[in-house]
Amino acid sequence: MLEKGYDALSPMTCKACHSANWREFTAEINIHFPGMKGIDIPAVWVFPKMSVCMDCGFAGFAIPDAELRKLERNDWRKGRDETSVQ
Repeated sequence: MLEKGYDALSPMTCKACHSANWREFTAEINIHFPGMKGIDIPAVWVFPKMSVCMDCGFAGFAIPDAELRKLERNDWRKGRDETSVQ
């Protein structure tokens, strides 16, 4: 696994513990919208490849464009500075 902008010989390092001990897994993630306002909004399923640090458990993945657009389109908080969950 490689970080963007690095050559093929540079391993990716963990952002949390700086380990190079990473593994890739397939994942199934169901993203829910927060708070009572989000309860009636359908959740968004994504099936990304997930990178996991085997030393500290830090994980990362990217959400595909189609699902990212669903999140943006259906988020009741869009256009607000509010970041807290109600």
